[in-house]
Amino acid sequence: MRCIVTGAAGFIGSHLCERLLADGHAVTGIDCFTDYYARAVKERNLAGFRDHRHFTFRELDLSQGVPADVAAGAEWVFHLAAMAGLTRSWLDFDSYNKHNLTATHRLLEALKGSPTLKRIIYASTSSVYGKYASGDEALPTRPSSPYGITKLAAEQLCRVYGDEFGVPAVVLRYFSVYGPRQRPEMGYHLFINAILQGKPIKLTGDGLQVRGNTYISDCVEATIRATQAMPGEVFNLGGGELVTVLEVFKKLERIIGKPAIIERHPPRQGDQLATGADVTKLFRHLGWKPTTGIDDGLAKQVEWQKTLN
Repeated sequence: MRCIVTGAAGFIGSHLCERLLADGHAVTGIDCFTDYYARAVKERNLAGFRDHRHFTFRELDLSQGVPADVAAGAEWVFHLAAMAGLTRSWLDFDSYNKHNLTATHRLLEALKGSPTLKRIIYASTSSVYGKYASGDEALPTRPSSPYGITKLAAEQLCRVYGDEFGVPAVVLRYFSVYGPRQRPEMGYHLFINAILQGKPIKLTGDGLQVRGNTYISDCVEATIRATQAMPGEVFNLGGGELVTVLEVFKKLERIIGKPAIIERHPPRQGDQLATGADVTKLFRHLGWKPTTGIDDGLAKQVEWQKTLN
């Protein structure tokens, strides 16, 4: 297949590109290197496959439009590009609107009427559900942050372009993805670095927040399988194993062999209190289920982060 991966230099996008190339597909990767985290980190994510003979990289800001030659001939499109993170979305709404909503609109416009397009997979988030995101796809969508609002709005754009123009979109709502290359501001990355370096972990809230965790290879497998789903479908994508933040600290202490130093802070505005994906629908439609447990996944992320220090 001829594939496009937006957000190709990111955490999930880079793993997805590697897997697609390993499976024999041709991949065009797109990224605009937003300033959300250092460009050098994203360049490192790309390094392992940037010179692959079936990979083409385009540095593009999708919100400015998608050149016709980029979209031409695409069969599978994986739209992972986004401004992530809850906290910054309260302070910089225009950037979230630009990269999460306007960029999605421009991409859908470019794909509208494509004679080759078989599926566009839109990577959404559990944040569309808001503070309490435990259950199946019938949960009410009540985002508790501007980030979640922009992602839900982009889901609706995909739906409308499917209804009105036949764009074959499938939505995946990712739940707490972790593993090697996790973004440097994400929780597990911060926790592991702090314990390895003997520094305090800044714990926001009481630590009883519940997370359903998805290991990166499981996430990528489900994302590729979603190309076989019926257009218009929406799926939760999560690992199914629920742990509290305090339980994660204990697991990391055991894996690393050093104690966590905890520094308590007030809860962040819009933070999710409970996330846990019911993935019954994903299993029923596509036969997917997670294969990596939280202990093994955390151990793999720890080993990767040791190589960075």
